[in-house]
Amino acid sequence: MVNKRKSKDFNPHNCGVTHFLNRIGGKWKVLIIYAISKNANRFSLLKKVMPDISKQMLVNQLRELEEDNIIERIIYAEIPPRVEYKMTKYGHSLMPVIAVIQEWGLKDLKKLNKI
Repeated sequence: MVNKRKSKDFNPHNCGVTHFLNRIGGKWKVLIIYAISKNANRFSLLKKVMPDISKQMLVNQLRELEEDNIIERIIYAEIPPRVEYKMTKYGHSLMPVIAVIQEWGLKDLKKLNKI
């Protein structure tokens, strides 16, 4: 059975922000993308850097990111089989956006800690 996301294509006004959020919105996707970009490229490493994500949620989010061509899943023909994830060229195009989000978050954290 193919996993169908309810809101993936819902964008009645062709809004860029809505499109962005349909692709990488939610609690985990940006964190997964960031972790993969920093070489946490195996399932066990991703689970280690995000211990609060359930295995099933991680599987679902990885599948959606792969379906959207943001990451690539590479299966190595070894015993036991090894699977790694890497950013696609399209996925790398998100990194400047994520860098701005990170910068804003760090500035806001500093501001909150001064209060």
